[in-house]
Amino acid sequence: MNNLLKRILSSIILLPFIFYLLFKGSYILILFIFILFFVACYEWHSISNNIFLKIFGYIFLILSFYSFYQISFDKTFVFFVIIICVATDVGGYIFGRILKGPKLTKISPKKTYNGVIGGYFLSLVSFLIIINSSDYFNASIKYFLLIFIISTVSQIGDIIISYFKRLSNIKDTGKIIPGHGGLLDRIDGMIFVFPIVYFINFFVNLNV
Repeated sequence: MNNLLKRILSSIILLPFIFYLLFKGSYILILFIFILFFVACYEWHSISNNIFLKIFGYIFLILSFYSFYQISFDKTFVFFVIIICVATDVGGYIFGRILKGPKLTKISPKKTYNGVIGGYFLSLVSFLIIINSSDYFNASIKYFLLIFIISTVSQIGDIIISYFKRLSNIKDTGKIIPGHGGLLDRIDGMIFVFPIVYFINFFVNLNV
């Protein structure tokens, strides 16, 4: 409960700040993205021991943050993507902790099937709240499929980062965010979601 409280308080503080920067835009947002990028690279450097994986990770982070910058031009849409990622993470954490159940994979021992279901459930609930308070989105099959993709990729990204942490025998990628650990612990799903969403929009046109 103490760790959950820290997570909630961190989110209450960080999310409004991040959304303020997104809506503010301009050079402040670019500076913020660069800071996050260098912190993420530093944490990746600390959890990856293979030189090839280090370089691949740096390239991937460049792609990820570039994708985030590109979709950030549509403030409402990037808000939607972040909310679905956060809801997936929170739903997975709460359902996994409360309901427990069978383990999902040995790569990330704390991940459970109930946590996966909880991630999907809370992301869907969040979307229903969004469409009831905004005219930008609607209950079309396009958005429901997008939510499923975002939630799935976010959870896979979480497992991938957990795998590398397990290889390096560390619990967290850092200590800068109370209740979460490092930056990569917080955005592990998002760094995989942003490139996917960016390329989906490139080929399908989600009106971003």
